[in-house]
Amino acid sequence: MNQEERDWLEWLKRVQDGVVTQRQAAGKMGVSDRWVRKLLLRMKTDGDAIVVHGLRGRSSNRRIDQQTQARVVELLKQPEWYDFGPTFASQQLAKRHDIDVSKETVRGWMVAAGLWKTQSRKLGEKHFWRPRRSGYGELVQWDTSTHDWLEGRGDVRYLVKWIDDATSRSGGSFVRHDGTRENMGVLWQYVEGNGRMVDLYTDRAGIFTVAPRAKESAQQRQEADRLTQFGRGLRELGIGWIAAYSPQAKGRVERSFGTDQDRLVKHLRLAKVKTLQDANKFLEAEYWPEWNERFARPLEGVMDMHRALTPQIDLASALSHVEQRQVSNDYTFSFAGRRYQIARTDVKAGMRGKSLRIELHLSGALRARFEGVYAEVSECGAKAPAAKPAGKSVRKDHNRGGKSDWMDGFFERPGPALWEAIQMANARG
Repeated sequence: MNQEERDWLEWLKRVQDGVVTQRQAAGKMGVSDRWVRKLLLRMKTDGDAIVVHGLRGRSSNRRIDQQTQARVVELLKQPEWYDFGPTFASQQLAKRHDIDVSKETVRGWMVAAGLWKTQSRKLGEKHFWRPRRSGYGELVQWDTSTHDWLEGRGDVRYLVKWIDDATSRSGGSFVRHDGTRENMGVLWQYVEGNGRMVDLYTDRAGIFTVAPRAKESAQQRQEADRLTQFGRGLRELGIGWIAAYSPQAKGRVERSFGTDQDRLVKHLRLAKVKTLQDANKFLEAEYWPEWNERFARPLEGVMDMHRALTPQIDLASALSHVEQRQVSNDYTFSFAGRRYQIARTDVKAGMRGKSLRIELHLSGALRARFEGVYAEVSECGAKAPAAKPAGKSVRKDHNRGGKSDWMDGFFERPGPALWEAIQMANARG
């Protein structure tokens, strides 16, 4: 009999002796008047033992059998599970082996088997978080995590990830290099699937921002308005850009990488993924849906602030490598050490000496645009392209009919150098 039970027995005996009323005893015991009356009636037949719970010393009816416990411990001792924590282990036992056991039960079994050590909680440094944005797509945090995701089974080291600030919905892709081309590819996927976010929140890496020049003031940098290729693409898509001055500033995506480097690595290990292509398939089919279901806030009641792709937006043009070139008197221009000729049918009055926009698309196509209209070009000395039939031109900006198919396998292909991309474009011509 513990002290609380002794106190209860003392109050009941005082009621029997008429020292206190039933209501006063109930208030001291923290129970109702009715329960005090029931205990007093039972004391007449059962004596002092009525304050002791009837199930004390007996096994719980909901106790899990020893065979299940032994099977769980055997699974947790397998090499693939060596670094699983109780929470993740409980989830995977239910998903893969139909063993529905709470994480605290698994924690107790792991501690008893020497597979887990409890840790004391320490009060960390005080930090006041910035409130979440209110709308879905209002602010999207963006970053790349470098990690050995396949634990030596394959060459997969870079995960470009986005996370919505309001809902924590996440997505992204594994890429071979953390470069402009790969980040543009992930942005293409996002915009094509969700629409244009309002603002993108990134670090100050060279992909997103131009390093300030020596002895240049903040006002001079603002007036110069220099942009990277990625920054130019954001501006043409009407997406704002916010630079973070510390990892803590975009802490939501930074903290999520800790979860990914723990859970995703184990998921890929259990799925026996060995290639970049299979890793991206696993992300889209299993990991991101499960991650968003478990960690993201529901979209019900949240305003969707994404903006759709309108016919006036050329996604392939915005997300490309763009440079300006001057048209010579013979209607040629130089680009990347090569000379190109504008097709005779696309020559316009006043074109000579004017600026020409050169676009190297992510698909490898080389396009030239003058005053908003594309012109056919060919490398000097190469066969000129066949003349187009008369009639209304058809847009080829990959925005017609939904998702583009040229991005199939995009992240499995290493990013070509500028020269190689131009040669590929010429070969297609």
